[in-house]
Amino acid sequence: MQNSHEIKEKVPLKYLLLLMGLAYIFSFAIRMIWVYQFQGNDQFLWNGQLMINTNDGYTWAAGAQNILYGLHEDNPGIRNMWANGIIFFTVLFVKITPFSLETIILYMPTVISSLVVIPIILIARLYNQALWGFFAALLGSIAWSYYNRTMTGYYDTDMFSAMAPMFILYFLMKSTMDFTPRSALYAAIAIALYPFLYDAGKSIVYAMGIIYALYMMFYHRHDRTTYISMVLVFVALVHFPLVAPVNYIVKIGVLTVLYLFLKKSNIEQKKLMIVSGILFLLFMYFGNVFGLILSKVMGYISTGTASEGLHFYGVRQTIREAGKIPFETFANRISGSQIGVVVSFIGYIVLVMRHRAFILALPLIGIGAFALWGGLRFTVYAVPVAAISAVYLFFVLGDLFKEKRLKYAFVVVATAAMIYPNITHIIGYKVPTVLNKAEVQDLVKLDKIANDKDYTLTWWDYGYPIWFYSNTNTLIDGGKHQNDNFIISKIMQTSLPEFAANLSRLAVETYVDANYSNVADTMFKNGKEDQLDPNLLLSELEDGAYKLPKKTRDIYLYLPYRMLRIFPTVAVFGNLDLTTGEAERKISFYPTNAISNKEGVIAFGNGITFDANKGEITLGQQKKQVKNFIVTQNTKQGKVQLQSQLYHADGEYAIVYMKSYGTFVVMDGETFNSTYVQMFMLEKYDKNLFELVVSSPYSKIYKLKI
Repeated sequence: MQNSHEIKEKVPLKYLLLLMGLAYIFSFAIRMIWVYQFQGNDQFLWNGQLMINTNDGYTWAAGAQNILYGLHEDNPGIRNMWANGIIFFTVLFVKITPFSLETIILYMPTVISSLVVIPIILIARLYNQALWGFFAALLGSIAWSYYNRTMTGYYDTDMFSAMAPMFILYFLMKSTMDFTPRSALYAAIAIALYPFLYDAGKSIVYAMGIIYALYMMFYHRHDRTTYISMVLVFVALVHFPLVAPVNYIVKIGVLTVLYLFLKKSNIEQKKLMIVSGILFLLFMYFGNVFGLILSKVMGYISTGTASEGLHFYGVRQTIREAGKIPFETFANRISGSQIGVVVSFIGYIVLVMRHRAFILALPLIGIGAFALWGGLRFTVYAVPVAAISAVYLFFVLGDLFKEKRLKYAFVVVATAAMIYPNITHIIGYKVPTVLNKAEVQDLVKLDKIANDKDYTLTWWDYGYPIWFYSNTNTLIDGGKHQNDNFIISKIMQTSLPEFAANLSRLAVETYVDANYSNVADTMFKNGKEDQLDPNLLLSELEDGAYKLPKKTRDIYLYLPYRMLRIFPTVAVFGNLDLTTGEAERKISFYPTNAISNKEGVIAFGNGITFDANKGEITLGQQKKQVKNFIVTQNTKQGKVQLQSQLYHADGEYAIVYMKSYGTFVVMDGETFNSTYVQMFMLEKYDKNLFELVVSSPYSKIYKLKI
């Protein structure tokens, strides 16, 4: 092991900065490919700027609107700027630059996430190999998973989630090499600020803190500096029960004062050991470390319905990011290919064998490996370390060449081979914006007629965009989509307009009256001794004379065309007997396209055939009779024209041909009568209960009259 005092930087500072600049420009330029691909398409533009491409981004953007323009004052879901760095920096950039909010949220992921090249190069610089860091930065900054979650338009805290831990890793590693408390102080400050940037990542820094303590105790337990460093790191990890931003300011102040005191003091090593031990116990207890990590793990591997109280359907198994993934997907997302991830793994083993400080990167590697069980989102944490490891292996193999020119030629070619599949992926990764221009226009129309106290009921995917563009509130959204999914699902799939109207009013007024607690749990008293029979209450809501709470605000139903493809998933959450967790019925809903029409027998892309002569569909080996075949077409005024044909009065199925979209939907009779099908697809509704206030081919928005 090379002694830290023997390390002298061989690359002058100006060249180091040049390497960082070149790597940053490369990362930035690659992320502009998406902009180039979509810039000329008017349907993805709003206010003269491309819109963002992640739903969750709109919660942070709405938070910025709240600070900048005073919007969303009655929205209980708006995040605190002082507790969320993404909102703080968004507001700051809007105020100090000439750019609009739309421009800031579009490009901020690119500007911030590309900073990952700095710690990657600095880590390599610790070993006098800045070029190793440079090539690793080229790969790590644009590798598959890291790119996907930090691309232009992906306005979310992911821009910080993997970048910030690399700075922490750098300072922790540096503290084990220069062995000065100053590096530990910088690491501690970075740890203290990490929740401000990415609060959901506490388990990551907890794991990094624990592995750091174990490393220092194993290799440097006889050195006084070890315990000074541990004291600083554990103080950074201990929770300060103060409101933001006071907690961050106080913690950084405490760390600075503590560093200055310990640096000059002559406290015995044994006492420092005791203090660091006490702080470790405080960190473990107040940080609920094992409970937090275990809850994260169990939350991402759990499936099915709840086992205690009422049996609501869990949401994580319906989210692609939170499901198990095959090894090929895992490998592609970390290194761009299966060969690439094997190279990275071997490189990491070699790194640890030659430079043991890389043991400190184990938490990032470990959480990346957890993606095999926990889902796609975890792969991003392993990307920078995997890039460092792979390129390091190339340098080791390059040393086998006698000529330096051949060595660097090999490194360049090998790194390019690793980068190539990632660039190929990026070029083909044409993610559309969350909404198109016409959909936003519909929400802006809603904004003009609604009050900021009003509620818009729809599926959680559309919650945050509704906040941002219509300045109304929602019951479920991208961050709040647990048991209340049941409520919205029930509204969307019920065949009784009275039930839809009553449940909508009861749910919203209950939510507001209960200080924004979960509606379903409050309504049914879920898990309490006096828990209600949900089936009884739901049946009472079918009565048009049901006594509702006093109306305090308007309620709107947002029924978008986008929901068509996910409607079967939406229906799963409400198609439950909450007392047993069993499905109430089998729902059939198959959006599809016609691929052929031979003498009145239409073959659909999903394998279903429809005999228009007999009024029969073939589902696998079964033949079922069709009751209704309906053709819908949108008019220029945004209305829906219908043509209907009755085949069999007792038929089990209905088919709707949405001519304007070129889409057929095969469904069972009860689903045909659902709120979503009737009010969006057919534009049929009870005019005593609902008023159609916004209508276009992309969405129907109804105002509740009761």
